[in-house]
Amino acid sequence: MIIGHRGAAAVAPENTLSAISRAIEIGVDAVEVDVRMTKDQKVVVIHDEAVDRTTNGTGRVGKLHLHEIKRLDAGRGECVPTLEEVFDFVGNRVRIFVELKEGKTEEAVVELIRAHQLFDTTVVISFWHRLVRRVKELDRRVRTGVLMVGCPADAAVAFAARADCFMMKYTFVDKAFVDVAHRNGLQVFIWNIDEGHLAQPYAAMGVDGIGSNDPQTLVSLFRS
Repeated sequence: MIIGHRGAAAVAPENTLSAISRAIEIGVDAVEVDVRMTKDQKVVVIHDEAVDRTTNGTGRVGKLHLHEIKRLDAGRGECVPTLEEVFDFVGNRVRIFVELKEGKTEEAVVELIRAHQLFDTTVVISFWHRLVRRVKELDRRVRTGVLMVGCPADAAVAFAARADCFMMKYTFVDKAFVDVAHRNGLQVFIWNIDEGHLAQPYAAMGVDGIGSNDPQTLVSLFRS
């Protein structure tokens, strides 16, 4: 599986509908987006705690109302989308990995997945493993994954969070880990590789998917 990180962040403004559209045009199997909550409890697709880096505005996402964030330019005239807008735009065309960047987003995200009936195509992931566990407690139909920088000794980390997969920084993954995860019924996805020669060894290890800011590189490598 080829996963477009923040859509296709290397070629379009990250986490925007244009980045997602470009990734789908390139031929990805999935896109990854980040979510946070606005002051008025709307789930928006943005990576940072503040809007400063990725838009022409300033301030923390959690201190701004949705209408204030919607007025901002997220690059090339794009606006910051809500997660609902992303779900509506993508539908079932590709899978969506939704990264929870903070607490108090999990219930709203689960509700949106339910409303759109995207249980088969959405995976909720986070570095905050207690949020991953909470998602599963809210609705066991939602697929989940634990994000990690580091190599756990066994699969216990994922089991503790009731997760279905690992989302690992690629430099901490080897074949032994992939084999252990697979024996325990867990998928292994890695992030983020933008150069083909780096991706090939991990494909040989049997990882289930590779994330990339420049997914065209991986599509050209594995689909040509």
